[in-house]
Amino acid sequence: MAITSANQLELLQTAEAVAREKMIDPGLVVEAMEESLARAAKSRYGAEMDIRVSIDRKTGKATFTRVRTVVEDEELENYQAEFTVEQAKQYLDDPKVGDTYVEEVPPVEMGRIAAQSAKQVILQKVREAERDRQYEEFKDRAGTIINGLVKREEYGNVIVDVGAGEAILRRNEKIGRESYRPNDRIRVYIKDVRREQRGPQIFLSRTAPEFMAELFKMEVPEIYDGIIEIKAVARDPGSRAKIAVISYDGSIDPVGACVGMRGSRVQAVVNELQGEKIDIIPWNEDQPTFLVNALQPAEVSKVVLDEEAGKIEVVVPEEQLSLAIGRRGQNVRLASQLTGLDIDIMTEEQESQRRQAEFEMRTKLFVDNLDLDEFFAQLLVSEGFTNLEEVAYVELDELLVIDGVDEDTANELQARARDVLDAQNKAALDNARALGVEDSLVEFEGLTPQMIEALAKDDVKTLEDFATCADWELAGGWTTVDGERVKDDGVLEPFDVSLEEAQDLIMTARIMLGWVDPADLEAEAEDELADAETEEAEA
Repeated sequence: MAITSANQLELLQTAEAVAREKMIDPGLVVEAMEESLARAAKSRYGAEMDIRVSIDRKTGKATFTRVRTVVEDEELENYQAEFTVEQAKQYLDDPKVGDTYVEEVPPVEMGRIAAQSAKQVILQKVREAERDRQYEEFKDRAGTIINGLVKREEYGNVIVDVGAGEAILRRNEKIGRESYRPNDRIRVYIKDVRREQRGPQIFLSRTAPEFMAELFKMEVPEIYDGIIEIKAVARDPGSRAKIAVISYDGSIDPVGACVGMRGSRVQAVVNELQGEKIDIIPWNEDQPTFLVNALQPAEVSKVVLDEEAGKIEVVVPEEQLSLAIGRRGQNVRLASQLTGLDIDIMTEEQESQRRQAEFEMRTKLFVDNLDLDEFFAQLLVSEGFTNLEEVAYVELDELLVIDGVDEDTANELQARARDVLDAQNKAALDNARALGVEDSLVEFEGLTPQMIEALAKDDVKTLEDFATCADWELAGGWTTVDGERVKDDGVLEPFDVSLEEAQDLIMTARIMLGWVDPADLEAEAEDELADAETEEAEA
């Protein structure tokens, strides 16, 4: 087929038809046609030539041109697309490096192979434009709910038609055993949108906690308006969920607003989630109070919070234990996810037994190490002393308040405690040195002999080794794996080293080794402070 013999307007009509069908810019289709025609022309005139094609957007006329660029003599490589300043003088007036000479060339005859190649180029360009349009449309919609139409199911994964393309609802993102048939309508949460080699991938979810939060936002106008805020959501998809809400208007009850008249609002969400039971809980800044709310419907007798460890102990009456734990631990697991705390539930009897065991253990510690009789050791424990360090280094007045303890007795107690601690420190250091610990770590301020011994057993034997540690490796922490909080044990965790203290120790070691410049830290701290002030001002 010769280009000159083709109906020139047919090119534009084809471009517009393809653009309408694929919902892309007609200009992109025309550009794809220009590129395909240029490729066909190169196969006729020579691959080294710089052949370009321009299609008039009004008439559809295709113009073929050859472009040659002026280059330095020593840079001349492609004689078909480049020429020197001297060679260019016969075509251009006063040519300079970088100038181009454009001349029109006759249109080419497109054979079957060239036409097929041109078709492939156009299809490829159209696919790329379609993918770009789809990604641009959905990239900002991640985190929102969308309605789609089920197309098919593949290996348990549901392929959903979302209008401008296809999205995937993986089987682990479906609620329970729910199944869908082609052409079923489905409401889903856009969890992630990624640009990949095979095109944009849109990942959907019906199990994400955010899906429930968005459903409540749609059903409760006060949430949409910002009067009520969803602070946390925890779900066991298809079975049970807990959602914590707070109201910024004292006249509006957040729980009542989310439940709705006769439960209409919450029931709409429950129906969408295949009958998932939902506990709506009032949010409270006070963590123990919030936890008591989160463990509903169980009644709580007492709460003991360990903020540094992110752990909380809950004491419940014997008859409330099974209710607090829930079926297969569901209630306490959801409460833990909601509060972000590790929850240890025990009955009042179990707590009493544990306290008695701790009392006996501390009594034995003082009896064995301070050479005291059991009655005197029990007095120390009753006054709140838990270890030898507290006895050795406490203010003398705190010992004198104990019945029967005078100044001489108090001094003797402290002397005995210090002697025992000195002996323990010496033994720990000797053991650490035997394991290969270097003086650089022994002399580092902030570590006790027992800490150094523990580090040595974990193969941290030099200041350099210590400086390469992560804060959680020292202080311990928690990691969320598949929705469950997993404990990471720290080397110095038994010594009650907090995450902040671990960070300070590691940074001090790095500064001593010259790995970090204190001036950089100060500048970084100033920048963070300035950013915080800016955010506060904007808020």
